[in-house]
Amino acid sequence: MARTTTDPAAGERGGDTFTEEERAAMKERARELKKARSGNKVDAEQEVLAKIAELPEADRVVAERIHAIIREAAPELEPRTWYGMPAYGKAGKATVFFQPAAKFKARYSTLGFNDDAPLDDGAMWPTAFALTTLGPAEEARIVELVRRAAG
Repeated sequence: MARTTTDPAAGERGGDTFTEEERAAMKERARELKKARSGNKVDAEQEVLAKIAELPEADRVVAERIHAIIREAAPELEPRTWYGMPAYGKAGKATVFFQPAAKFKARYSTLGFNDDAPLDDGAMWPTAFALTTLGPAEEARIVELVRRAAG
């Protein structure tokens, strides 16, 4: 997540800084971990749906559809937030996540898979996919990937 910058305000640290969005994501992750350690039972699915509802319309429409696809294709993957993003996994791990374009001011959203998703295909395979819109072909591919990721 570190970015190198030529910003002279970066000072003694040699120019390695985090963007405002990256710092916000790290703070969200710290809150998630603190909440999990507190032992207070939270409705993780409601948290995910609340995060999705906060998104700008373009991201929200895609996130809602991805949420529905994942819940249908792999109901064993539990919804949760991960760095403030919708994520799904088992045993507290985020196996698959949706990174909205607005989160880091990117030109596209990302559907990503962490290393516990068995998507292996030879010596090299993709673990993140750029998304701008969802049509039938993209939805079918997501179903396939999510089912593989769920094991």
